[in-house]
Amino acid sequence: MNASIELTSYQPPFRERLVSLWRASFAHGVGAPVPHPLDEHLRYFDEHLLSETTVHLALRDGELVGFGAFTAEAVMQLYVDIAHLGQGIGTCLLDRAKADSHGRLWLYTFVTNRNAQRFYERHGFEVVERGFEPVMELGDLRYEWRRPGR
Repeated sequence: MNASIELTSYQPPFRERLVSLWRASFAHGVGAPVPHPLDEHLRYFDEHLLSETTVHLALRDGELVGFGAFTAEAVMQLYVDIAHLGQGIGTCLLDRAKADSHGRLWLYTFVTNRNAQRFYERHGFEVVERGFEPVMELGDLRYEWRRPGR
């Protein structure tokens, strides 16, 4: 039986593991590596995600198995360790984002990330816009969710 998931606020000792998990999960889901070197990715995490979002860690027995970076309006990042996919970790993180929202959330995912599309659609998100992300040179989808009754 899987141990339960603990959601907690970001803790600096998890920084390198978090970015490593992020890069591996991104490559797995999108089908292409992160286009930025590790040092740039760490700098982006430090200078943008930590200051512009609330970062939540998903821990199982003290091990980082996923994370989410949210605002009250958006899911900026949500990644689960690929060895732990399909175990409810993403749902726990997304439920937290929904609970902390103002009743509406938006996010983007790449068209190549079919698992993410199925996940978000299962959780009530709908595609509202199709676009193109120039850095990755891939199509992307903007999803939105509204709390029922809003």
